[in-house]
Amino acid sequence: MLFSFDPFREFDRAAAETLGRRAPVLPMDAYRRGDEFVVHVDLPGVDPGSIDVTVDRNVLTIKASRSWTPAEGDRVVAAERPRGTFSRELMLGETLDASRIAARYDNGVLTLTVPVAEAAKPRKVDVAVAPAAIEVSPAGAQAA
Repeated sequence: MLFSFDPFREFDRAAAETLGRRAPVLPMDAYRRGDEFVVHVDLPGVDPGSIDVTVDRNVLTIKASRSWTPAEGDRVVAAERPRGTFSRELMLGETLDASRIAARYDNGVLTLTVPVAEAAKPRKVDVAVAPAAIEVSPAGAQAA
């Protein structure tokens, strides 16, 4: 299983509403496809070199930065796009193989592929058949 974990999300949301600004988030989609989980994280305008994906124990952390500095003489009319460092944590269940996570950044979307651990995959169990019981007649009895 894959769980999103951000203990400060509600605090950030409340602070952003109080201060009249939106808290930067990393929107994502996550789904299971066969024997792997796929996570798509929106990171538009992010320099691919600023993306950092780490796994510590069962916590996968995604960090990325986006910055923009107006050129000298620019007169900024609107500056609504969030800037700074963004992060998101995902809790990886014990059934996932964190050592084989793959990451790819394409057109502003970071795609993570997290395989299901071999030990967690369904497997067929062979059923052994006991030898047939041999009927033994009591001594001296005749079989009919």
